[in-house]
Amino acid sequence: MNLGYGKVFDKQAFGKYTDYSITDFDLDETPELIHVKANLKLTPSEKGGRKTGIKKGYRPNHVFEYQPNGQFKYAYMGDIQFDQTEWIMPGETKEVLVRFLSRQPIDPYMNIGRKWWIHEGLNKVGKAEIIKIELPKTE
Repeated sequence: MNLGYGKVFDKQAFGKYTDYSITDFDLDETPELIHVKANLKLTPSEKGGRKTGIKKGYRPNHVFEYQPNGQFKYAYMGDIQFDQTEWIMPGETKEVLVRFLSRQPIDPYMNIGRKWWIHEGLNKVGKAEIIKIELPKTE
């Protein structure tokens, strides 16, 4: 299925605004990454969040803006990394590193203090706030 805007579809990357698959993160030709330190809070399961925690490498939809009808404009591609623990459980807040692909129109949202929402499909399972940004190095 070639719609002209996705390279490889996998369960987590389908419909995200990108020309690369999340699997490209581990390849030599991986595009530059934007590293964002963020405070991530997972929504408790009683409030509609996940029933289980997340592990390093989790790849949700990252949503920065919603349309007036409540649907999100775009879901951006990025994975969540952390070392301080094996799991982040629903209801917990932790400092994490989010690696976004730089070849997606995400630059307008890259501001300290910017908040965004973590989705699994249409379900909002968390929120995050940028505390530090490391843009790709230009040569």
